[in-house]
Amino acid sequence: MKYVLLIYLEENALSETEREDCYVKSAQLAQQLNSNGQYLATAPLHPVTTATSVRVRDGKPLVTDGPFAETREQLGGFFLIDAQDIDAAIAIAAQIPAVEVGTVEIRPVIEVAGLPEH
Repeated sequence: MKYVLLIYLEENALSETEREDCYVKSAQLAQQLNSNGQYLATAPLHPVTTATSVRVRDGKPLVTDGPFAETREQLGGFFLIDAQDIDAAIAIAAQIPAVEVGTVEIRPVIEVAGLPEH
């Protein structure tokens, strides 16, 4: 089953050096997951100051700067994995370096027929 592991943390939770170290460790985890056939994708995200939110109301798009929700922790990145079950996904989430300063939300991915292959 596919799971997306959403990484939430305060944007200033890591220094630049810690952030670079987190990227290195995340790449190492991705390599390990790839060798196990569990890796599908991963990426860090730019800060929320670069976000744009789009809503359509009454048929008209409303575009605003920034994220939709105002919270202390923001979505900082993700892993898309293939895991046997939720327990395996939890074990992988616990290895994501940012989990030590933030939260990793695990969500099963719904398989929709007719989508293009990557």
